[in-house]
Amino acid sequence: MRPDLLSEFAGKTVVVKYGGNAMTDPALGRVFARQIHELRAAGLKVVVTHGGGPQISAMLNQMGIESEFRGGQRVTSPEAMNVVRMVLTGLVQRDVVNLLNEIEPVAVGISGEDASLFIAERRGIVVDGEQVDIGLVGEVAQVNIGVVTTLIERGYVPVVSSVSCDDAGQVYNVNADTAAGALAVAVGADALVMLTDVAGLYADWPNSDEVVDHITADELAALIPQLDSGMIPKMEACLLAVRGGVPRALVVDGRDPAGLIAAAVTGEPVGTVISVNPLGGRS
Repeated sequence: MRPDLLSEFAGKTVVVKYGGNAMTDPALGRVFARQIHELRAAGLKVVVTHGGGPQISAMLNQMGIESEFRGGQRVTSPEAMNVVRMVLTGLVQRDVVNLLNEIEPVAVGISGEDASLFIAERRGIVVDGEQVDIGLVGEVAQVNIGVVTTLIERGYVPVVSSVSCDDAGQVYNVNADTAAGALAVAVGADALVMLTDVAGLYADWPNSDEVVDHITADELAALIPQLDSGMIPKMEACLLAVRGGVPRALVVDGRDPAGLIAAAVTGEPVGTVISVNPLGGRS
């Protein structure tokens, strides 16, 4: 999409969550990088957050550290936390930064630890009605956006990994989807785009592969308990964003070059759109 077609969106802020599974194909990675630069060239302010689940799992397996998921969250022991931190900030983030900087050197990698971008607090989850301890897993309790706003106002693209600390300096594994939603609210984003490895939100998975093209926040809140555990954090993040003032969140297939971020931002029918009301505006 040509920058002139996006000109009406100049000055708007978009938070893009680059999913772990969507980033495993080098060719698609280059498509992603071009899309980010296309948005930036049109005058949009872009913040990239990223996952890294497949890469973390591979490293844990390589090091012989057991890992499991409960309720869509990775149970994180102290040993696993060291690997999560190393992979997300030392490997995956570097790859994303380098991918973007190959086109133009504007990407800057930061984590939730930097300038206390995210203050985390330990979380547990409820599985089958019971409270479950999932280890060093945190949720975002506070966002200090100064470092991000400074970077975007100076023309850079922040690339954010979600590893974060609490007030005492304890490091936590914070779900990247959750962090993206919280960051979108804090920076006053005009859209949150979740790039993932599915076409969107399925209406009745696994019975049907029909994708929901639009859903309101209230409809989504009612649907979340019925979703696959892997989709729950993504949709909770979208719900957090739109209820926090972001006009719309979008779930887009990052494996499909036709699912351009630019198309999602301009409102073309790609993936699933989540908004507060049926027309996609603010309440």
